[in-house]
Amino acid sequence: MAIAVPNLADRPIHELAPLIETGALSPVTLLEACLARIAATNPVLHAFVVLCADRAREAAKAAEREIAGGSYRGKLHGIPFAVKDLLDVAGLPTGAGSLHLGENVVAETATVVQRLIEAGAIFLGKLQMVEFAFGGWGTNTHLGAPRNPWDLTEHRSPGGSSSGSGVAVASGMVAFSLASDTGGSIRSPASMNGIVGLKPTISSVSTHGVFPLSQTLDSIGPLTRSVEDAAIVFDAISGMDCRDPGTWGANPPRVSGGGADIGGMRLGLLTPDQLPGVQSSILDALARSAKVFRELGAEVVEVRLPRAPLDYCVGASHIIRTEAYANLAALMAEDRGAFDPHVRARVHAGNTGTAAEFAARLIERREDRVAMRESLDGFDALLLPATPIASPPLATIDEQAMPLSNLTRFVNYLGLCAMALPNGVNAEGMPLSLQIVAMPSREDILLTLGRAFERATTWHARRPDLSSLTG
Repeated sequence: MAIAVPNLADRPIHELAPLIETGALSPVTLLEACLARIAATNPVLHAFVVLCADRAREAAKAAEREIAGGSYRGKLHGIPFAVKDLLDVAGLPTGAGSLHLGENVVAETATVVQRLIEAGAIFLGKLQMVEFAFGGWGTNTHLGAPRNPWDLTEHRSPGGSSSGSGVAVASGMVAFSLASDTGGSIRSPASMNGIVGLKPTISSVSTHGVFPLSQTLDSIGPLTRSVEDAAIVFDAISGMDCRDPGTWGANPPRVSGGGADIGGMRLGLLTPDQLPGVQSSILDALARSAKVFRELGAEVVEVRLPRAPLDYCVGASHIIRTEAYANLAALMAEDRGAFDPHVRARVHAGNTGTAAEFAARLIERREDRVAMRESLDGFDALLLPATPIASPPLATIDEQAMPLSNLTRFVNYLGLCAMALPNGVNAEGMPLSLQIVAMPSREDILLTLGRAFERATTWHARRPDLSSLTG
């Protein structure tokens, strides 16, 4: 069930920032609204694993003083945020969703988190996740799965692996969160929770200080309540980092404050036969979304990829599990009893191939990237669903038989950028999501299309009804 947006904790960054800049809203007042929301909802939703309330209060007071003194740092100054618990924050443990890393206190802050703090954003804590970020449904055998805030009567999937990052934003605990995406772990929680998730080009955003799953495919990006909010955060975190060679030479576009004119853009619409297993309500929402873009002046034509999104998952999965095994095998050897069994199985599957097979997959990936670029010549972006199904009850999920990343993993594998944003609800009132995919370093196209879609629709303005928790 959706409600209107009367509370500060539910408002997007682009509405809050002008109020803070002019002094009409104190960062302290905004922070206390978020802390009140956390106190009321986190005992049920379980998004946070570490809450730094005192630290945040001191930062909010400092922001208030700076702004009052004329030292406004920009649109994130005074805005509360939290991060997936695989991003390092000095003085805190990086647990990565595992019991084994609970005492892993780090001395240095991840580049992306430090950039947000320097932009004046208020760090509030760390968020729940699938163990080692290796799973799409949001489950965690030992630490528990956050609840999807759109249904308080039944425990439904929050999406994963960035489960807490999606729930915290959708429920108003924070204005935005940071998460990782190796095969869909930003876009799936965005889809399941009815918010926006931006998966940037891999080379655009530093992964220094991030617990790795697959160094070849890991990306860092924001979960937000609006497309413009995603643009604001992307501008703050993107760019070259001398400590991450993958970003050397990066020159990502500046995207916040951009336009929404999509007249003349050419969009490729994936046909249903390339989307096996996608629920009819999601296909219907995709068709309606295509109609919106046509009415806004874009040309939308059906397109066939060199291979269907699902077909790229084989190569992507091989790369992910092989690198995951290299990253995690020594840790898993320490204790066989305290790991999520699904995660353990996925990691150990990475020890079944040879070095030659892994190299062959990387060569195949290179060829697939060339073929995709050639097939999309003349197109600005692709349109397809973010997930094949809406959030189901956790009790109905077979994690081995029901992968959630069939429509997202190809983006990481091919080095593209993508964004998920709300585009409907199903008969049960659960959010549906559109995925827009663009070529590398064309986040500007994603965000222009997203702004246009939001201005023509109201799905992004919906919020879950938490009145039974907040009073």
